[in-house]
Amino acid sequence: MADTFNYRIDHQGSLVRPAELVAARAAGDADALRAAEDRAVEEAVVFQRKLRSTVVTDGDFPREDFRSPVLDTVSGFRRTGETGADGLARWVAESLPKANGPLLPGYGPRLTGLTLVAPKAKLPSPAYLAATTFQEGLGPASARELGEALAEIIHAEIALLVSQGVRLIQLDNPLLLGQVAADPAGSGALSFEDALAVDALAVRTAERPEGVRVGVAPGWAAPAAVDRARAERLYAGIPADRWVLPLDQGTDAELDLVRALPEDRDVCLGVVDATRAELEDIDTVMSRIDRVGEFKDLEDAAVAPSRGFADVASRPLLDADGQHRKLVLVETIARYCWGNEF
Repeated sequence: MADTFNYRIDHQGSLVRPAELVAARAAGDADALRAAEDRAVEEAVVFQRKLRSTVVTDGDFPREDFRSPVLDTVSGFRRTGETGADGLARWVAESLPKANGPLLPGYGPRLTGLTLVAPKAKLPSPAYLAATTFQEGLGPASARELGEALAEIIHAEIALLVSQGVRLIQLDNPLLLGQVAADPAGSGALSFEDALAVDALAVRTAERPEGVRVGVAPGWAAPAAVDRARAERLYAGIPADRWVLPLDQGTDAELDLVRALPEDRDVCLGVVDATRAELEDIDTVMSRIDRVGEFKDLEDAAVAPSRGFADVASRPLLDADGQHRKLVLVETIARYCWGNEF
């Protein structure tokens, strides 16, 4: 895609929450928390600009986890008090969801008011939420019905964010890579086919405005082996512009995920492991990217960490210093690949 270079140095949105923000949240004073969030977001934007990132986010600082834009603002969901196998607080859908306003209120104006760097927003995919919150006999008649209702809400939010100047929007569905495995993992309450149809509804559009990209992060790690036909169905089924794919372990399956990607789709390669502090060897990373370049035009590529650094606010994967070193490494790798031409 012609303007991929605008977003070469990417990250997956969630950053380690600063200690001051964590303390303000624990104190329980709503006004003090909002002030702490505002300061933290402003500092995060400066941090990303100094890193020469080509996108900026608010770090997910105002939110508990990556699902929060929907679960905190849309009616119809109830927190159960339980924790799922994935370590996330469990929510269930008690009725069809209804939006009560923007999912990310004020997001675009806040970031465009702080920087000229392209704002990026992150949302949970409707298929992921439907697969993990549907409960038989409670509320919606089916997971597909729940997913379609969520897709309409998220589709409207994407349009709103774009109108506010957000240029890159990422939908997270951590279940999808398990579904393209040679031995597919469980898909929750939604079948693979239904998941593709639901997420397609959210990203559908006849035409993207100039410079806008909608991407999908289908999971944080490649399966042991990829079913090529299922991977092709994934990419054909969801008309996303950009796919955020792992390339931090150097496995053949990671290459197979990119190999199955259609030529007209961008790829953002998760080239550093966001779960361990040890820095990757640049020559090793570059050799992995070179292998991708044998079958994918790197002009249609970007680089990023493999996942967010704190998709759950209370569980950062690294400390702030480790996060900084990883993001600096991503920037360095981008310049090894494309020089200074972005």
